[in-house]
Amino acid sequence: MNDLINRVEKFVVLILLGLMLVVVIAGTIELVFIIYDAMAEPPRYLLLDINELLRIFGFFLLILIGLELVSSIKNYLADNKVHVELVMVVALIAVSRKIIVIDYDKTDPVTLLGMAAIIIALSAGYFLMKRGRAIAD
Repeated sequence: MNDLINRVEKFVVLILLGLMLVVVIAGTIELVFIIYDAMAEPPRYLLLDINELLRIFGFFLLILIGLELVSSIKNYLADNKVHVELVMVVALIAVSRKIIVIDYDKTDPVTLLGMAAIIIALSAGYFLMKRGRAIAD
């Protein structure tokens, strides 16, 4: 029975990996078109305005999150366990992306404090995990 469960689990993880790769590739192609469209608008090939840059950076970080998730799924397939360190890196990138693209004029200060607390907690946890691993080695 456990063998069947393990096979089904591996099959589902492989499907998730394939779908995530499709999404990352599609997102990368979309990013190319977004950059092209932004650069092609008059005045052509000049500097982008701040809103376009933030949109591009946000999309870029979104693709980076997807790549980190692909790496996480690959590691899960190889070791059959979740790597918490990698999950924390994905969470840090995701929160950082939100901080980069957020409209500070329309965001409640309590929300900003909450995001700051999340960044501090994730950073401290990541630091402690790396330090603990270094001490153990």
